[in-house]
Amino acid sequence: MSTEIRPFRIDIPQADLADLDDRLSRVRWPAQLPGDGWRRGVPVDYLRDLAGYWRDGYDWRRSEARLNEFPQFMTEIDGQDIHFLHVRSEVAGALPLLLTHGWPNSFVEFTELIGRLTDPGAYGGDPAGAFHVVVPSVPGFGFSAPPQATGFTVARVAGIWVELMRPLGYDRYGTQGGDLGAYVAPEVAKLAPDNVVGVYVISGLGFPTEADLPTMTDDERAAYADLQTQNWVNGVDHHALLRAAPQTFAYGWQDSPAAALAWMMQKFKEFAVTGELPDRVIDRDLLLTNVSLYWFTGSFGSSSWPMYDATGFAWPEGQKAVPTGVYSGPPGFRRLAERDNTIVHWPQDNPAGHHFVCMDQPDPVAADLRRFFADLR
Repeated sequence: MSTEIRPFRIDIPQADLADLDDRLSRVRWPAQLPGDGWRRGVPVDYLRDLAGYWRDGYDWRRSEARLNEFPQFMTEIDGQDIHFLHVRSEVAGALPLLLTHGWPNSFVEFTELIGRLTDPGAYGGDPAGAFHVVVPSVPGFGFSAPPQATGFTVARVAGIWVELMRPLGYDRYGTQGGDLGAYVAPEVAKLAPDNVVGVYVISGLGFPTEADLPTMTDDERAAYADLQTQNWVNGVDHHALLRAAPQTFAYGWQDSPAAALAWMMQKFKEFAVTGELPDRVIDRDLLLTNVSLYWFTGSFGSSSWPMYDATGFAWPEGQKAVPTGVYSGPPGFRRLAERDNTIVHWPQDNPAGHHFVCMDQPDPVAADLRRFFADLR
């Protein structure tokens, strides 16, 4: 298959930056509702402070230049314009690695991870564990074109990824994913088991459901009960919300940077396993780079397709075509994960962090990726 690959560079028009600045200067702030802390959602004082920094302290051009340090490209596959980063290592024998980001995230998720993978020696790691890194933007996210019809699936995304790796010259590679990527990465292995050497999932395999309760030990039941109390389990049900009326909510996200920022901070707060404020777990500028990317590309609504095209929620199952490793086992149970996966790597001592741990703990993630793929190269 011949696929034209075109160089791409981010260059947001200055008029778009001026428009964002103007909108942030004219936010019609609501009154704070009764209730302590985040009980009613993102507190007004918190969001006003962050929005003020977005307008007066954050520098998009500086972040844009940082992102443009990564070689970026566009190509068309399956009728979709696909944006991707392709960062080759200078280390001989580096293993190609395909990274898939989550929702509501973007390729920005891997900003601090990529260098640690392509040039581990510069970060105190073993150069022998280097990777060539490919980071596509999922359709509907950032600069990748949105699906033009309903029925788009993670399996279809995986098929695009397989086709992308071929013209890059990679017939043997690993695949990684967390959050949405935890659904996509195993599908890549299912479609190309002769090419994929292993699947690495940040977390999400072996999550128990009520149907598993009769087979659980007392310790497992206690862990399951604790899982039900977690903030990320009991927060805003974005799956149900975006199945019901994604177009309705997209008006606010598209028109109001305050609404867009509040939505992002709601989810990033719920995804903070420790309960910390989002910008105390993840660098504030990195958070705002992700929000800004969504804002400038108008992709809040289009990135919601994994929810509005779903009939319900289910944890990722994985695959048995190739070996699987995880960054963090708990709160999933290895016994349950092994029903659908050949687990060869299930550490329980990796540093905990944000749900988007690559933004929070890039060094441990890079080190663990090297450990998992060491025997699969």
